[in-house]
Amino acid sequence: MQPILNIAGYKFISLNDTSSLREIWLVHCQSLGLKGTILLSHEGININLAGTQEAITAFKKKLIEDMRFTDISFHQTYSDFQPFKKLKIKLKKEIITLRQPTVDATKQRAPAIAPALLKQWLDEKRNITLLDTRNDYEVNFGTFKNAVNLQIDDFTAFPATLASIEKNKPIVMFCTGGIRCEKAALYLLNQGHEEVYQLDGGILGYFAKVGGEYYEGECFVFDQRVSLKYDLTSTLTKQCQTCQGPITTEQKTCLTCDTLTNTDKIILNQQVTER
Repeated sequence: MQPILNIAGYKFISLNDTSSLREIWLVHCQSLGLKGTILLSHEGININLAGTQEAITAFKKKLIEDMRFTDISFHQTYSDFQPFKKLKIKLKKEIITLRQPTVDATKQRAPAIAPALLKQWLDEKRNITLLDTRNDYEVNFGTFKNAVNLQIDDFTAFPATLASIEKNKPIVMFCTGGIRCEKAALYLLNQGHEEVYQLDGGILGYFAKVGGEYYEGECFVFDQRVSLKYDLTSTLTKQCQTCQGPITTEQKTCLTCDTLTNTDKIILNQQVTER
């Protein structure tokens, strides 16, 4: 069976033709048998798609016919099954929702730090704040050692959690693939933080360039693979349907909320019925 190629990429750019772009990409992706999500808004495009190697190659070829998107870079991973149920191409107010109108990622970008340089800083034990901008349930799957967990359940809550973050200490922010940090880093700079960096390519970029050193656990992804290892292969971890946290193959209940896995619920129900 041919492996499935998964791509994830984005670009902040002013767009005023999102409706027509939606129609173009809906027809093209359907013709290629692709599944996943494309988000379009006035501030850019956010792409998460999966399909055969040939289909993804054809998609990219069509994408770069539009000069605005020729420099989009993609995270690429493989899976032995299609991790998306359907194709969705949506028009949104923001391609990553923060609800901070003063943050305009189409006009400026905060400084980025390459994965290799971050590893060097961690090797040197530099005095930095390593800031995880992801949702709390994502952090429960895995994060960098000693990273600050803001314990948010939605990215829109990010601005309200920063009172305890030192303004005069270098901050390195990270998320799954980089898109949230594009906005979060700009927000911090606007709030007076002096030295703010975003991890270029996010956790997935770090895995691809450096591996898993200084990272503990897995990286949650928003598809049916649930999470990836540091070598970018799928895990067998499930997601708890009650608290959204991880349930590994060794667990019968969620360690966060003690919910039974779906498989064990079925077994338990059968035992009760038999009695």
